Amino acid sequence: MKKTSAYFPIFVSVLLCLATFSSSALSVFTDETAAGTVRPDQGGIGGRPLKDYVSAPYVESSSSSSAESQAVSADRSDAIGKIYEQFLSPYSAKLSYGGVYIKNTTGLSVDIKKELAEGIKFKIEKGNEPQVLIVHTHATECYMEEARDFYTAADKARTTDNSKNVTEIGEIMAKKLESGGIKVIHDRTQHDHPSYNQSYSRAAETIKEYLDKYPSIKIVVDVHRDSIALTGSDKAKPTVTVNGKKAAQVMLVVGSETGSVTGFPNWRENFRLALKYQQTMEALYPGLARTMAFAPRKYNMHLTTGSMLLEVGTDSNSFEEAKYSAELAGDALLSLLNTLK
Repeated sequence: MKKTSAYFPIFVSVLLCLATFSSSALSVFTDETAAGTVRPDQGGIGGRPLKDYVSAPYVESSSSSSAESQAVSADRSDAIGKIYEQFLSPYSAKLSYGGVYIKNTTGLSVDIKKELAEGIKFKIEKGNEPQVLIVHTHATECYMEEARDFYTAADKARTTDNSKNVTEIGEIMAKKLESGGIKVIHDRTQHDHPSYNQSYSRAAETIKEYLDKYPSIKIVVDVHRDSIALTGSDKAKPTVTVNGKKAAQVMLVVGSETGSVTGFPNWRENFRLALKYQQTMEALYPGLARTMAFAPRKYNMHLTTGSMLLEVGTDSNSFEEAKYSAELAGDALLSLLNTLK
């Protein structure tokens, strides 16, 4: 047993690399509108969605009891899986340039330097007209209420309590932008409750309503949280230390028009914005952003030329780690937007 255990960290690292691709880069593909063709009951492992594969299953119900918050100070004897803390380095990405690191699954040829040089076409204005819309396609996604190296059956992956789910992450980012004089609309609609199916379709309707009402909106940020499954029932949580404090790593997910994905002619505009955002995060907070996932999907990004999808941490990160990440990501976004005047 001693000889076997000596190789265990290496074994976990290999599995983590595989899981990061399958559960992270593909996790947001499970809604039919995001993928164009994939439904939540297709793909994944054993026919289940890739997102939150290890977590307690999400039960569609009109009752909030199916989305309870996590237990605090849990007993280790109740553990049903381990949580492995990892720094998911973006620096080994095959496609990189100038602080931008990309996992490209589109089949498209990408010249990061050229795309960055093209710049952003729209301008951000400070004043009373809203410039940014923050939404949540999967608003009930939540986190661990405390930092632990294990989880129990009481640690749910979702909650309808907006003070404990990903909408609070969006609120922190919104306040950061507002503090810099940029008007933000933060929509807290739970598009994934009571039904997870058609979440992207419902979010699209919400986005279109705001765009019609406020044509001044330049940027739409869809804030999520990720989930990374390891072998068996174990999970991984990505962290980075910034200014002596632990933060959950974030990941930008960007769609494109390729293959069966159509009706997305301006995808490069979104792509360039995401490149600039990742470059800004890396300059301000090295390692905060994981490798960008560039995929043949829409994610409702076809609705504007300034759309981004941001995954803040995973369900294994503590809420405090995620909230700190929201502050950092919000600060980086404000810094970027201040250059678009």
